[in-house]
Amino acid sequence: MGTTGQGQSGQDAAEVNGQAVRGRSVVGGMLAGLRLTVTSGVTGAAVAAVVAGVILERVPVFLTGGGVLILLVLVGFVAGRRSPGPGDPPVTRTALARIEDLRATSGESADVPVDFRLTVAPDDRPAYRVNINEQINLVDIPVYRPRGTAVVEYRPDEPWEVRIVTRPTPEWSRRAEEAEIDSAPESTLVEKPGMSEGSWCVLVLFTFLAGAALVVLLFRGELFTSGDDEASSSKRPPATSSASSSRTFTTSTTVSGPSSSLLVLGRMRQTATDLEARVGTSDVTAIVIEERRMEIRGDSARPPGETVHLRMLPYELFPALVHEARTTLGVSDPKSWRIDVTPGAGTGAGPRVRVTVTGKEGTARLDADATARILDRRPVGEAAEAG
Repeated sequence: MGTTGQGQSGQDAAEVNGQAVRGRSVVGGMLAGLRLTVTSGVTGAAVAAVVAGVILERVPVFLTGGGVLILLVLVGFVAGRRSPGPGDPPVTRTALARIEDLRATSGESADVPVDFRLTVAPDDRPAYRVNINEQINLVDIPVYRPRGTAVVEYRPDEPWEVRIVTRPTPEWSRRAEEAEIDSAPESTLVEKPGMSEGSWCVLVLFTFLAGAALVVLLFRGELFTSGDDEASSSKRPPATSSASSSRTFTTSTTVSGPSSSLLVLGRMRQTATDLEARVGTSDVTAIVIEERRMEIRGDSARPPGETVHLRMLPYELFPALVHEARTTLGVSDPKSWRIDVTPGAGTGAGPRVRVTVTGKEGTARLDADATARILDRRPVGEAAEAG
């Protein structure tokens, strides 16, 4: 859903413009890839020429390689200083989106990186899936929940460019509250076309090595002869062996003073950072969090798949889980609460977060995943039976 304020003719014109922009983007991407390939290959050849010139004591080869490297640096400097030409600002439209899932990652500031999986529902095209990453303020995180509705801006010509509008207009806020958006199929997922960053890195490395190999082949006779002479006079270094040992550890800390509850915003993450510095590792096998106490346990012999990474947990979302457990599981006056974080049971499964509350009625608990999404609830009575 969304409003564009355009008729059919305006939508057709936008579609034509979008196709033209996509065509220009493809041509521009091909030219950029060609420039990158040629530059990396020439750089590899120049570096190999410098090294070969030093080994063979050939001054012309050394000067040629060094001159090409200097020329490349100057060209890159001039290209970086040149201001880009004027261009049309990108056209954006407003729409509603269904939050399929979200995952908060660690952050050291008030804005936390959050990975969103959305179903965007524009007015002028079918709904589609998209994955984005947004910086969300800690205060606004509780607003965004799975199966909720958010206001977004997207580019019709590049639908994978989506941004969440954190302060929508009153009209869009009203529409978001009233809207019910169905999930789009996974097959409608749109992604930025072209090669990924990893593919570009592989291409750059390959062309760099190809350029260097070309120069090495030109001087292979002299280089390999010199290498054989040096190898015949070298001695094999003595073999060494080392032994590794594993260790287990348990450490805890208690906070004190006014407002000493670990539910205070930022207190859990700071306490976990202090415990990590104390033990010298961020991989642990269990975490226990209570009102004023945090404990971690670990075993260095455990593989990474059987541990929990201290820095990757969404501590900022844990207070909301505690509030949910204290108010919805049948414990009218909770006396204590406790959070247990342990590695997932299956291969590739994320950490499991269990919140337990205790009161005069008994004990209740809920389980959540590493994104603080609730997976199971055990009210009073059921938690004792499950046991």
